[in-house]
Amino acid sequence: MPNANDELIQRFYAAFDRKDGDAMAACYTPDARFDDPVFPGLSGSEPGDMWRMLTARATDLKVELREHEADETTGSAHWIATYTFTQTGRPVVNDVRATFRFRDGLIAEHRDDFDFHKWSKQALGTPGLLLGWTPILRNATRKRARAGLDEFSSAAPAT
Repeated sequence: MPNANDELIQRFYAAFDRKDGDAMAACYTPDARFDDPVFPGLSGSEPGDMWRMLTARATDLKVELREHEADETTGSAHWIATYTFTQTGRPVVNDVRATFRFRDGLIAEHRDDFDFHKWSKQALGTPGLLLGWTPILRNATRKRARAGLDEFSSAAPAT
């Protein structure tokens, strides 16, 4: 029998598949923390803003929740995102493992893990193939992603 946190995971990924960044953001605590290989160290409203930005830019996003489980405090998910990377027009299939910590019926901590080199080969083509394993490309990608999030957040109306 699913518990409330298991249902929260399902609701989160269903919203992601619908490209509903607002519904995804509503799943987080006000002081939430998020990390992944491209967007490390997000906190507060930043995780929600990241999902709003990514879903707003997505044209052909499809998200499949493959596996998920949760108890009263922690959870995990295995999900696949299929989309076109808008900066290059290249197709991406990203295989992601997520871990969660819950508080007060919401996500307080969320970490997504995926193979950055595999993602960069798909998203960036030859530069990703040749340099995706290096800190240089990873840091440049993070810097560009952070700048995009900062620009999006400053232009977005307060929520």
